[in-house]
Amino acid sequence: MVSYMDYASPHTQFTFDVNNSRFFTKDHQNFINVLGIKQLNTLEHISLLDIFLSKTNVIEPHFHQNAAELVYCISGSATVSMLNPFTRKIQNYPITPGQVANIPQGWWHYETASSDKTHLLAIFNADTLEVIYGSDILRLTPPEIMAHTYCLNEHEWENAISPIRESTVIGPSKHCQKSENAGMHDMNKPYTSNAQHKGYPNDPYWRNCQDLYWGY
Repeated sequence: MVSYMDYASPHTQFTFDVNNSRFFTKDHQNFINVLGIKQLNTLEHISLLDIFLSKTNVIEPHFHQNAAELVYCISGSATVSMLNPFTRKIQNYPITPGQVANIPQGWWHYETASSDKTHLLAIFNADTLEVIYGSDILRLTPPEIMAHTYCLNEHEWENAISPIRESTVIGPSKHCQKSENAGMHDMNKPYTSNAQHKGYPNDPYWRNCQDLYWGY
């Protein structure tokens, strides 16, 4: 039982309609409803996100600092991807109706819908969910810090992230001008960076950083 709850109080809640609790809306096919202790005050150590996605839409890379997450597929299909901090590899888990994927607390992860009308239920072991989005890390970290730390061209970095003006939550942004499949990667193939294919970029600053790193 919740130790602080007066179960005799007329304000005690035992039921709630999650359809009336919108967390985020991208459009009529891509949105998230939420249930936590703010919506249902008898909850204890549990909350959920009711997620609806169309094909190729992504719950952006993020992590939950206070909860593990269990993703259950109700309809459609999706791939749950997470960065394993112990193996330092991205692990991809396709799920279809009735299947689940478990994400440990604090792990960097994202979910990609692989079919239209995908419906996922994300269940958390915390009554108030906390989250840090990749879009917020990118847009709120000062460009000069990113450039200095990762040996980047500051102006190119600022230009690259300039379209990110708020938390993305469901990507790509509805204002994105790229084609729907731009940037998509086959989840069943190992990821290879562009640098491995193209060699050094032409930016001499980048080359100098690489030379210093590799000792050339």
